Amino acid sequence: MGVTMHAKSDSEVTSIEASTPPRSPRRLLYYVQSPSHSQQDLEKMSYGSSPFGSPTHHYHCSPIHHSRESSTSRFSASLKNPKNAVSGWRRLQRKYDEMGDQEDDEGHEDEDDRSDGGALRFYVVCFLFSFVVLFAAFSLILWAASVPYKPKIIVKNIAFQNFNVQAGMDGTGVPTDMLTLNSTVKILYRNPATFFGVHVTSKPLEFHYYDLKLASGYIKNFYQSRKSQRTVIALVQGYQVPLYGGIPVLSGAKDHLERVDVPLNLTFVMRSRAYILGRLVKPKFYRSILCEVTLRGNNLGKPVDLTRSGSCVYK
Repeated sequence: MGVTMHAKSDSEVTSIEASTPPRSPRRLLYYVQSPSHSQQDLEKMSYGSSPFGSPTHHYHCSPIHHSRESSTSRFSASLKNPKNAVSGWRRLQRKYDEMGDQEDDEGHEDEDDRSDGGALRFYVVCFLFSFVVLFAAFSLILWAASVPYKPKIIVKNIAFQNFNVQAGMDGTGVPTDMLTLNSTVKILYRNPATFFGVHVTSKPLEFHYYDLKLASGYIKNFYQSRKSQRTVIALVQGYQVPLYGGIPVLSGAKDHLERVDVPLNLTFVMRSRAYILGRLVKPKFYRSILCEVTLRGNNLGKPVDLTRSGSCVYK
């Protein structure tokens, strides 16, 4: 069977092309550059993805299509020159490495600063703790060293200047015998300490006939320097003290007081305080003193010696 070849005329070709529907434009392909590709692969990719390697299609241009074509052309141009792509990748990688190194350096610097700050705080705490311990130990040593230096107190004598008993009334109008007494007490005070002085005060000096208080007096506050002494004179007085018959020996002897002997007790407390190292170390010394003395009507104005053994008790 014979095959007959028919040559198509130009009019037929034109009619066929007109009847065929227009093809849609081909989508552009985009590739991500990888540094592992070789130069041949890059050339293949650039050739296949280049708009020059693809068939030409006629379609209407738009701004979007134009931007796509420009970006594609720039990308294909970079792929055609693999040296520029590799060098760009290397520069980017070097930049990231430098940023990582800088962050590592900053991290190490922060860690060093934190470690230095912690060490400094530790040293400060240790210094303060050591200072407190040493200061406390030094203060304790000073206090212990001051204990043996107790002040020496001696009641030397008592002199009764005036003694009188007469009838009268107390504050409520009750009639009773009223006593008036004037006396002086001489006290020797000595501070044996070699490195501190003391401030001295005292409680009231009082004369008692058993539980009945007949007279009282005070010692003025004073300061005694180290390794020194002084004599303190205190005035002890009683004025119009109601007796209520409490001293029977005086009831019938108002006119014969020179024949009267009245036993009395002198009591008082002396307080000494030292300030060592400012006011941080303050040793205190208390001496409670009790002296027995006899008031004799025929011995007025004469001092009674109390330095004899057993006349005074010091606690």
